Amino acid sequence: MNISIIWNLNPEIIKIFNLLSIRYYGILFVIGLLLGYQILKSICVNSIITEHKFETLVLYIIIGIILGARIGHCLFYEFKYYLKNPIEIILPVKFKKGEIKFIGFQGLASHGGALGILLSIFIYNINNRINILSILDRISIVTPLTCSFIRLGNFANSEIIGKPTNSNYGIIFKRIDLIPRHPTQIYEAIAYFIIFIILYFLYKKNFTQNHGFIFGTLLIFLFSIRFIIEFFKANQTDFESKLTINIGQILSIPFIITGIIFFYKKYYNK
Repeated sequence: MNISIIWNLNPEIIKIFNLLSIRYYGILFVIGLLLGYQILKSICVNSIITEHKFETLVLYIIIGIILGARIGHCLFYEFKYYLKNPIEIILPVKFKKGEIKFIGFQGLASHGGALGILLSIFIYNINNRINILSILDRISIVTPLTCSFIRLGNFANSEIIGKPTNSNYGIIFKRIDLIPRHPTQIYEAIAYFIIFIILYFLYKKNFTQNHGFIFGTLLIFLFSIRFIIEFFKANQTDFESKLTINIGQILSIPFIITGIIFFYKKYYNK
C-alpha cells in the first residue's frame, strides 16, 4: 500500500518586477514572529516591564534573531563559501559571473538565532536594567511557537528534508527527488507547538516566579527534540557525513546541558 504524499509547492507566491519575490517561508516567518510578539506583550507589559521598554527590547530581539540565525548558518554550515563571499552574508543576493541575482537569505540556523536572542538581551540590559531571567522565561514560552511556523516555512520550501524512509510511507519532495522521505519539518513543527502548550501551562501555574525554570525547561525540551529528529534528517552539508553526529546535534548539546543546570537549580530552589 502506497501512502506517500507528493509535495511540489512552488515556494514563491509572487515576484515583483522580476527582482523581489514573496515566499511562503517569509510569510510564515512573519506570522510566527507576530503571534509570538502579541503573546509575549500580553504576559510582559505592566507586569515586569513597561510598554516603551518592551517595544525597544523586541526590536533588539528581532535584530538578534535575524543576525544570529544568518551568521550562525554561515559559520556552522558553509564557512568556506562565505569566507570567500563575505558580502553575501548580509546581502540577500548572489554574485555569479558578473551578474547579481536576488535569492533572499537562504540559510538561517536556529542555534545561531538562539545565541542572537541571548546576546541581544544582554546588550539591551547594559543601559536598561531588567530581570534577565524573568524576561527569558517569558520569551521561552513563545519561542517554540515561532519555531513551529519557521519549520512550516521550511516545509513549504522543500528544504531541511528528511532521510529516505525506505518504505512507501513518507513525503516525496518532487523538487528534490522522487524518494519517500521523513517530513522532519512537520515532525519539528508539531513537537515545538506541543512544547509551547506545555510552557504556557507552566506560566499559568506561576512557574515564572522561580526565575529561570521555564527557560531551562525550554532548552531541555526543544534541543532534545532537535537532537532526536536530526537522526531522521538528511545532512545539510557534505562534511557532516564524516561525523558521528551532525552539526545540529553537536550544537544542541551545550543548550541541553545548560537547560539541565537551570532546571535542576531552579526546581530544587523552589
